[in-house]
Amino acid sequence: MVPGEENQLVPKEIENAAEEPRVLCIIQDTTNSKTVNERITLNLPASTPVRKLFEDVANKVGYINGTFDLVWGNGINTADMAPLDHTSDKSLLDANFEPGKKNFLHLTDKDGEQPQILLEDSSAGEDSVHDRFIGPLPREGSGGSTSDYVSQSYSYSSILNKSETGYVGLVNQAMTCYLNSLLQTLFMTPEFRNALYKWEFEESEEDPVTSIPYQLQRLFVLLQTSKKRAIETTDVTRSFGWDSSEAWQQHDVQELCRVMFDALEQKWKQTEQADLINELYQGKLKDYVRCLECGYEGWRIDTYLDIPLVIRPYGSSQAFASVEEALHAFIQPEILDGPNQYFCERCKKKCDARKGLRFLHFPYLLTLQLKRFDFDYTTMHRIKLNDRMTFPEELDMSTFIDVEDEKSPQTESCTDSGAENEGSCHSDQMSNDFSNDDGVDEGICLETNSGTEKISKSGLEKITQEDIKKTHGGSSGSRGYYSSAFASSTNAYMLIYRLKDPARNAKFLEVDEYPEHIKNLVQKERELEEQEKRQREIERNTCKIKLFCLHPTKQVMMENKLEVHKDKTLKEAVEMAYKMMDLEEVIPLDCCRLVKYDEFHDYLERSYEGEEDTPMGLLLGGVKSTYMFDLLLETRKPDQVFQSYKPGEVMVKVHVVDLKAESVAAPITVRAYLNQTVTEFKQLISKAIHLPAETMRIVLERCYNDLRLLSVSSKTLKAEGFFRSNKVFVESSETLDYQMAFADSHLWKLLDRHANTIRLFVLLPEQSPVSYSKRTAYQKAGGDSGNVDDDCERVKGPVGSLKSVEAILEESTEKLKSLSLQQQQDGDNGDSSKSTETSDFENIESPLNERDSSASVDNRELEQHIQTSDPENFQSEERSDSDVNNDRSTSSVDSDILSSSHSSDTLCNADNAQIPLANGLDSHSITSSRRTKANEGKKETWDTAEEDSGTDSEYDESGKSRGEMQYMYFKAEPYAADEGSGEGHKWLMVHVDKRITLAAFKQHLEPFVGVLSSHFKVFRVYASNQEFESVRLNETLSSFSDDNKITIRLGRALKKGEYRVKVYQLLVNEQEPCKFLLDAVFAKGMTVRQSKEELIPQLREQCGLELSIDRFRLRKKTWKNPGTVFLDYHIYEEDINISSNWEVFLEVLDGVEKMKSMSQLAVLSRRWKPSEMKLDPFQEVVLESSSVDELREKLSEISGIPLDDIEFAKGRGTFPCDISVLDIHQDLDWNPKVSTLNVWPLYICDDGAVIFYRDKTEELMELTDEQRNELMKKESSRLQKTGHRVTYSPRKEKALKIYLDGAPNKDLTQD
Repeated sequence: MVPGEENQLVPKEIENAAEEPRVLCIIQDTTNSKTVNERITLNLPASTPVRKLFEDVANKVGYINGTFDLVWGNGINTADMAPLDHTSDKSLLDANFEPGKKNFLHLTDKDGEQPQILLEDSSAGEDSVHDRFIGPLPREGSGGSTSDYVSQSYSYSSILNKSETGYVGLVNQAMTCYLNSLLQTLFMTPEFRNALYKWEFEESEEDPVTSIPYQLQRLFVLLQTSKKRAIETTDVTRSFGWDSSEAWQQHDVQELCRVMFDALEQKWKQTEQADLINELYQGKLKDYVRCLECGYEGWRIDTYLDIPLVIRPYGSSQAFASVEEALHAFIQPEILDGPNQYFCERCKKKCDARKGLRFLHFPYLLTLQLKRFDFDYTTMHRIKLNDRMTFPEELDMSTFIDVEDEKSPQTESCTDSGAENEGSCHSDQMSNDFSNDDGVDEGICLETNSGTEKISKSGLEKITQEDIKKTHGGSSGSRGYYSSAFASSTNAYMLIYRLKDPARNAKFLEVDEYPEHIKNLVQKERELEEQEKRQREIERNTCKIKLFCLHPTKQVMMENKLEVHKDKTLKEAVEMAYKMMDLEEVIPLDCCRLVKYDEFHDYLERSYEGEEDTPMGLLLGGVKSTYMFDLLLETRKPDQVFQSYKPGEVMVKVHVVDLKAESVAAPITVRAYLNQTVTEFKQLISKAIHLPAETMRIVLERCYNDLRLLSVSSKTLKAEGFFRSNKVFVESSETLDYQMAFADSHLWKLLDRHANTIRLFVLLPEQSPVSYSKRTAYQKAGGDSGNVDDDCERVKGPVGSLKSVEAILEESTEKLKSLSLQQQQDGDNGDSSKSTETSDFENIESPLNERDSSASVDNRELEQHIQTSDPENFQSEERSDSDVNNDRSTSSVDSDILSSSHSSDTLCNADNAQIPLANGLDSHSITSSRRTKANEGKKETWDTAEEDSGTDSEYDESGKSRGEMQYMYFKAEPYAADEGSGEGHKWLMVHVDKRITLAAFKQHLEPFVGVLSSHFKVFRVYASNQEFESVRLNETLSSFSDDNKITIRLGRALKKGEYRVKVYQLLVNEQEPCKFLLDAVFAKGMTVRQSKEELIPQLREQCGLELSIDRFRLRKKTWKNPGTVFLDYHIYEEDINISSNWEVFLEVLDGVEKMKSMSQLAVLSRRWKPSEMKLDPFQEVVLESSSVDELREKLSEISGIPLDDIEFAKGRGTFPCDISVLDIHQDLDWNPKVSTLNVWPLYICDDGAVIFYRDKTEELMELTDEQRNELMKKESSRLQKTGHRVTYSPRKEKALKIYLDGAPNKDLTQD
């Protein structure tokens, strides 16, 4: 609203400030008077004297006027560098300042002396000065550095100060401009503001946080008395019961007005303001019907708070030209004739009649809503009408009062004729203040692309008549979609007029007229604002920097944020950091110090000796929002001395290598200079670690696994590639290895192994009696390999008292090799006709030929255990694993994990690459050497890429185990099991070269698992204990990292071209339509019918399902959605793409399979019966084409509904596309206008789509409120049990609600 003439708040001397050009001045403080130099912005009228400019700059920067100079900076008038005269009365325009452009100035020292800083008491009169500046405030806690920091909540760039406009703005939380517009309007309504001030809040009766009137009262007090340029509205919205998400919801200002008024009326019950809303905003109108034959009129009186005016009549392409036209159309009667005739009580028959509205009483504040939003039924989109509709400053409403009632004897009289309201009403529109596009709203209720918004201009100006005319609209007559770019973003759509009555028009209360409780509130808010200002000043001078500390006992790097005032000394900052890191009980304070630290490079830049009393602001280079370095709280032992760190030094972490023990020691830190030579560097290290420099070898690790021997003594460290932080390995011995080439030396191999070795934790299978007997049988088959179980149980104790793990491995590997060789020899003469296996454990051949009588009995015992006892036990394990991964496709996960693995062709193939570790580095190398001898003369090569199948074979094409060709470091030792891991479980801690292939890794694990590597599987454990099988045997362990966990499960490993498949049963009419059945193995080249044949015995034994091959089908499974039906003749990998950990549906058929061709389409139909409010079970419909007509015919056949009465809609969301019976009738897109199913909006191109259908002649059951509530409860319970909520729904606008108790989960008063 515009303040009345008698209530003018804008000072008289600046009434015309917006009419003259303005000058934008940007002043940069280049002096050293403050720790942080400020950059300020002034937006002044062009007539401002230069001396006034100096006064404003001095006031804002905090310097005494006359102790500094202003000179032209870069950008404008750079040729004239003479300082401006601080006593000149010239206007800015005459002093060569350019309006409408940026004028850059530098604040410099005057006569070589720094500016004098204004003392705190000298600024006491600051508030009385007319501030002409509103520039970018320094960021909270930063003190305003040279960077343009802005407030985290909002920014102010080049807008007017409060004293320029007389008003305070509101901060836009996100999309709350509609709220700000209404609040500013109510604030500028004297009658509403004064009444709100008279209401007194009783804190003993209500929580102030949830009291809407109290928070509005506080907001109005701040709008009237605050010195800020804009204030927050979060306290008001919090009293509404809104959370932060509501700030991102766009709502209509008229809707908010109605809801907020209802909430105020509830809060004001039994108070003086109980009827305030009705007194100010409520009017009356008559809704009548008059018989045209006898003149009898029936009517009722309604009240209203606003009048909705149509912009464009329904069906018309022309809009009303003005508000007056729209008002006439609003009360224009219509004739009821023909089938719409009115039954006249006097005539006792149906007669033609006139129906319409008459205004009986206009409110004191008349609210008009211009309905600029409409719905286009042609395009089915919401649109905005930008048509031009003018509105006057004064609106004469006398023509809209109908006094016909008083003249006609047949007209029943109304108790309130509204005669006193005849006359004109004064336009009391929205606030005239505009704001720039920076998040500050000054209260204009206009429209943008997404709803109410403000007008953006270069600066905050007084609104002009031209600006008001722009809000009439009409720049373009085109109608655009709601989401498109509109022709205008400033079209008004809510107007408020005030009755022009000097006797009733109120004035704003003056300060001395405030009620006592408002005076107390003003004082309280001023104190809070001053306290906030002081706190902001403290934060502006607070240095905030990252703080690190390596805990002296836990050896864990801790991180925190140190916040210290710039005037605090280094000694005080150390004490603060000491307490922050909780080191009081760990180490004395004098054993700690702060040093400059680079966390990214792990580099100690410098220490601060002798600067304990230096202020932190000076030490850190000023108060900044971010620093290019960190601080480290360094600790020492009481008997140690801190080392001095000087700028320019580099830090080197030195690892000492012991070739004999094959160990790499923990690092020792030394500091060096980049201009030192390698010889000087060796001398430095020699003093630090006490090793002779003459035989010293230094290896620099420049990046991961990039080792470089420093062999040129005269080279500098900079030339060798040293940087801030470096890592070197040092070895000094008399061995011949010193004379070997570095790439062939023992040192290189040890470092290479060190860089590529990772630590893994392996969980072995549970030691049940059955599995123990299997392991015993396995060990007997290969000879006595020692009690591996007993040795694995050794966790702690004397090493000499028990057989070492290395000895176990060497011994058991030799036995395994004998077994493997013997098996191979027997296999050459035996029957090898069985090339595939139907299940994980069926038809496993005995490891030895039956002719070998020495081991045949034991191996038959093993075979018997596998064939009789294992299926249940092993399948239980497999199913438990599947349960972990139930309803989750793992193929993509495995692919992502394994895609980063590197091929082991050059690293692990004995025939193509040198063995990376020489014999003697570890006892496990014996295994490698013996395997080499066993394979002499049998050169084998294989393609590490394999094929694009999801699995690699355990064996190459000649039948040789691929694990036998891998020669990588492997060391295993027992590990103490975690609590809760269960009895019978054994853990191994394995150190292994991550370039080893999965096949070789499994070969090394054979002695500990107790079965061949082809008879167990490797599962990688991820977060939340999710397990995924690793199946690519030719991939390396490069994707693994330190401390990863692995679970070993017994079961046959996959061969080349095989895939593990999870089979689920599809039960379309069950509450849970997806039920896991079993794990199966499908092979490349296998037909669907062959896989079904192999599934039949497994389904019978494991699931109790007796099925014939023609009474079930397999189909694609995508999450829980049934997809393509697989036909019997389809071939895996040719017609059907398959991957590791694939999932399929098995569907039991009621009759003969109807799907015979890929041209057919199978959809699942479900009838909706609106008269019964229920859904029938699913029925499958098989279509020969994608024709909609054929679908209608099929639906008509199975339901008996006439073809012309069939209506259908596609289901939404995941199968079974559950939807509430209360929503299905109107929420689905029934009867789409298409001729084929494969086009928008259906897009049915694959089997498994869900189709709902109904009889269009069937009426919807009428429900009572009680029935509806009961049905709503049942449907809610049903949908929660199934867990299938509709994931798709049309975008709906969220209803605006205000919660009177501040809690959205309680009873709602407003809707």
